Amino acid sequence: MSCLFCKIIAKEIPVKTVYEDETVFALEDINPQAPVHILIIPRKHISTVLDIGNDDHALIGHMFQVANKIATDKKVAERGFRLVMNCNRESGQTVFHIHLHLLAGRAMHWPPG
Repeated sequence: MSCLFCKIIAKEIPVKTVYEDETVFALEDINPQAPVHILIIPRKHISTVLDIGNDDHALIGHMFQVANKIATDKKVAERGFRLVMNCNRESGQTVFHIHLHLLAGRAMHWPPG
């Protein structure tokens, strides 16, 4: 498989790992859009949010729990953080393996883009 995130999870590409367990892998974004910009990636390859199945509900919930843990560990939880998951090209998805962006460390604005 030529998926960038699958290669990262397989440790074929070195990254700054923030967290990992048996179901998810989290790393620092190489092009950060905020002082804290972490990607939380499921180990299971799911191309887009449109491909999330009924058997993936616990996995998606776990991704949000991991985001909460990382935000707390990075000491940005109380100030606030943004979670974003893009779906397909017009939304900005460039790697077709779902991932949750955790952005924090600065004031966020609305609308986002």
